[in-house]
Amino acid sequence: MRKEIRIAGSGGQGIISASIILAEASGIYDGKNVLQSQVYGAAARGEMSKADVIISDEEINFPEVRIPDVLIALTQDAYDEFTKFLKRDSIVILDEFYVYHLDDKLKNFPFSITKTSVDITGRQISANIVALGILSGLTGIVTLEALKRAVVERFKNRSEPNIKALEKGYELGTKEAINGKTF
Repeated sequence: MRKEIRIAGSGGQGIISASIILAEASGIYDGKNVLQSQVYGAAARGEMSKADVIISDEEINFPEVRIPDVLIALTQDAYDEFTKFLKRDSIVILDEFYVYHLDDKLKNFPFSITKTSVDITGRQISANIVALGILSGLTGIVTLEALKRAVVERFKNRSEPNIKALEKGYELGTKEAINGKTF
């Protein structure tokens, strides 16, 4: 199993943090081989930001995401830019508040990611964590338990609201998978 995941959005949305948490969860706690890389604009906030994670049961010989199996798009710009590089069976997890012009030829999975973050934590900043929960629940690429351990390690004394955001995202993703839309 080799899965390529791209997380993209705007600087300040926690794109890089989400990719690091995903890589740590998959590599340290799920015992997979992992590679994480990132690219972000000149400005910390507002510029395009993307991060890639490769998760594999085998050695990773080519360290670059070519065609993602999963795209998490948190902005319309990210969706427009990175859906060009998807294969037919790739899935797109997107924030329906920020991404509203969709290509109906793609496997789009719209969720209220930012709204869920605000509802659970009172802040938008945990939207990246909600998205990771959705990824786990929808695809099973990474376990919820591994993500929880990585979130606790990363956020130490601020982990409780992030764990709640992660669990809610997982619930949303699982519900979508149960409804027959699975990876």
